[in-house]
Amino acid sequence: MTRPGRRLSAIDAGLLDPALTVRFAAALKAVWRRGGAADGVLGVAVSGGPDSLGLLLLAAAALPGRVEAATVDHGLRAESAAEAAFVAEICAGLGVRHETLSVTVAEGNLQSEARAARYAALGDWAARRGIGALATAHHADDQAETLLLRLNRASGVAGLAGVRAVGRVPGTDLPLVRPLLDWRRADLAEVVRAAGLEAVQDPSNDDARFDRARVRAALAGADWLDVAAVAESAGHLAEADAALDWATAREWREGVKPGALGSYVYRPSAPRAIALRVLALLVAKLDGAEPRGSGVARVFDALVAGQPASIGNLVARPTPEGWSFNRAPARRN
Repeated sequence: MTRPGRRLSAIDAGLLDPALTVRFAAALKAVWRRGGAADGVLGVAVSGGPDSLGLLLLAAAALPGRVEAATVDHGLRAESAAEAAFVAEICAGLGVRHETLSVTVAEGNLQSEARAARYAALGDWAARRGIGALATAHHADDQAETLLLRLNRASGVAGLAGVRAVGRVPGTDLPLVRPLLDWRRADLAEVVRAAGLEAVQDPSNDDARFDRARVRAALAGADWLDVAAVAESAGHLAEADAALDWATAREWREGVKPGALGSYVYRPSAPRAIALRVLALLVAKLDGAEPRGSGVARVFDALVAGQPASIGNLVARPTPEGWSFNRAPARRN
């Protein structure tokens, strides 16, 4: 990691190819408009790695005076504080306001808990600063890795759709935009190199204990695989997932009715893929928790066979009116 020895301005010093700035601005406008009005301040999550540094440089060039950045310090490595300070110095040179957000990562799956802590901190920061949207540096290589990981776990359409170009920061209404899904990792590394910077290298990216690192290493040696095409396939699956969501909403309106004592009755008329989504919505509504797909499929198969089934705190039963869903009676001590 090399600290900049001078104040940086990717705009004034011409460190960025103008064509790249135009390309990024168009991609950002497309996703931000889909997530809400494309105005206000763009928040950028910057770790100091090559991907997020590339995003920072592009955003600062495309939206001068309308970018703020935050670095989340998970406190998991001794170098993390210095890396956050490195990002802060780059931001100062670009005229971008920067803040370091320190978080505590809960026990459990390290990467999952770190992600939850990171988005919670970024959501709070964005609300406090009046940020209009949060941008992250997910790119085509990330998308391809995600698709292959989820294929290996027998994911359905929703999982195979990968990361979406537009979403919401978990637990908030803040648009979460990913304008770099058509960019390759090497493209962003070149943006950083052209700015005379050496990005932070996170050792976990090459740690074979993590599934993603193993997939990344496999992709690096698979020159026959078109990563951009794989990532594009994830985009097509995202469109299919949106169509399934539309059909699910229609099936809910036409087939789900409230019953007695807080229950619901569902008379299915759609294909299995749609019915499974309706069941998942019913379970989440009545039980207050997102169910696992395997559990929903088990309940569906039981009901089709004319058998009752339980999931979470619910009991589902086939009836002449349809499938009824009720909270299970409280157990006696």
